[in-house]
Formats: sequence, C-alpha cells, structure tokens
Amino acid sequence: MIKNNKFYFNELRNVVILGNLESLEVIKKINDSLKLNTFLITSPSFKNNSKNIKIKIFKKLNNSFLNYIKSNFNIEKTLFVSFGPRWIFKKNIINKLFKKNLVNFHSSRLPIDAGGGGFSWRIMRNDRLGNCLVHLVDEGIDTGPILKNNEFIFSNDCKTPMDFEKQNTKYFHAFYKSFIMDLKLKKKIQIKYQSQNLRRYNPRLDTKINGWIDWFNSSNEIFNFINAFDEPYPGASTFVGKNKVRLKQVHLHGGEINGHSFSTGIIIRKNKDWIIVSTTDNNCLIIEKVLNSKNQNIIKTLREGDRFFTPVSQLVSSRSKRVFYNSISKKSFIKK
Repeated sequence: MIKNNKFYFNELRNVVILGNLESLEVIKKINDSLKLNTFLITSPSFKNNSKNIKIKIFKKLNNSFLNYIKSNFNIEKTLFVSFGPRWIFKKNIINKLFKKNLVNFHSSRLPIDAGGGGFSWRIMRNDRLGNCLVHLVDEGIDTGPILKNNEFIFSNDCKTPMDFEKQNTKYFHAFYKSFIMDLKLKKKIQIKYQSQNLRRYNPRLDTKINGWIDWFNSSNEIFNFINAFDEPYPGASTFVGKNKVRLKQVHLHGGEINGHSFSTGIIIRKNKDWIIVSTTDNNCLIIEKVLNSKNQNIIKTLREGDRFFTPVSQLVSSRSKRVFYNSISKKSFIKK
C-alpha cells in the first residue's frame, strides 16, 4: 500500500512472480526463510521446470488472468514482482487489480539506463558501477518511483555481458532478501520519484544486426565494443578478405611500436594462439578468437598483413536499424 508517499505492507504473505528468472529457486528459498508463499505467473514462451513452485500460464492479460488474481490472492497481503514479463501492464491493471503493489527489479542506475540492451551498452561506455534497484511499476518503461537501491563496483575481471550478469546476480540475491525483509518487518519505505531530466533510454540490441565493428574508432572503443557482444552473444562482426567473421576474447595492448591510423585492422603479428591487430592509435588489440560461419576459430589460417574491415554500408545499416522484440516468438525484428 502507498500512504503519505511511503510504500509498505501491514502484513505480507505472498510473493507473486510475473514473468520468469533463472534464479527462481534461490528467490523461493529466500521467501521460504521469511515464511512467504511463492507463486509464478508466466507466459507460454517461458520454460520453467520447477517442481517446488506453483505455476500458472497465461497468454494474455485477459479476464481469465484477472479472475485468477482476484480469486486466489488477498491483494492487500501480496507483493507482485515483475521479472521480464511478456505482457504490458496498463494503468487500470496496476492501480485497480494490483492496487499499486507491483514492483520491478532493475540492474542499472535509473533513470540513467532505462530500456534494453542489457549490460552491452554499459560495457561500451566502460561503466563499472553496478546497481540493484527496485521501483514501483507505472504505465511507462522503467519510469516508476524508486523504492530502494544499492550501488557496487564490478570487479576488474568482468569483461563480457556474461561476467557482469554473474556478478550482478550475486548482489541481487542479497538485495532482494533485504528488500523483502523490510516489507515483512512492516518498514515504511520512502518513495523517490525519478528525475526525467537525467533519463537516458537505451534501445534493444541484436548482435547480428548492431554488432559490426567500426575500425576507425579508437582502440578503447573497439575493445569495449567487442566485449559488449561477447559471451553469451555470438560476437562482434567484421570481414577479413571475403569472409565474414566474429571476434571474441580481446585484450587491449600497448606493448607494440606505434603505427599509423591507416594501418587500423591489419594483423601486425601472429602467434599460434592469438594475433595482434593495429588500431587508429598507439594501442593494439590481442585477439584470441576469430570465428567463421561454422563457429570455428580460424586464427591458424590468418596471416600477418591480413586486414579486418567493415564496409561503410554495413556500418550505416547497423546504426540505422532499430531492433524490437517479439514476446511470442522470442525473436528480434526490425520495423520497416
């Protein structure tokens, strides 16, 4: 409930997850430790084989969904938690059905990083600050008032989106428990409205569409860009000769003799397990994986003097196309 600009429960009994998340079993254990019931309401596109959680599936937020919520939960004693659902919650559902007891957990510093793109946008910007945050859900995208947050620093060994996600998950579990414990103890949490003057919206990214390397960027920008599309994604794309390849496991390297910006993309030295590639500035890149269309590492077939390049037309295409996500097929698409 919300009263005097504060969010709280007089009594919390249930936590209903709307959507899905990989660490659902961990969340249930936390709820169990606080003597809370855990339920999952999800859509057919999600797969969850949990045998310990009551699961209900709905394609749409139709009357069946509304009736299920009303008949199975005491709304005044239930927290609804949004974890990447495939539905859009409209204002009347948020206010009348959930009675504003609907929250969303976010892994960035809102309002700075609203939208999609996961950790990739932040890796490109070399953003090393993590943030576990929970906010009330309104009819906007990541615009609801903030209830609680916790900032932390990502460790130096975090390079790829997978690295960031793993470390963020560890912090998230502790943060989730802290927030739920506050509600269980009837703590009144001050609502903090987001400043829209600081808002930055990040559109979704698709590695195959957006992940093309611009070799005329600085070495640091290229390094961050390749990392941003590394695991669990297919890798940043470019060409060598007539072949399209994807690059992974890259290191920023300053131990070579300075070259000229015209040499950017050229393999200037080769080892049996890695290559050194020139850039526009004094740093080079050490690259361990150059993957072909069959996902095979072709490092051994490359020669010193070969050049990586990306046609201008491909770079224009990667920047001019906006990616959207089909919640049913779970595939990206471009609006024409």
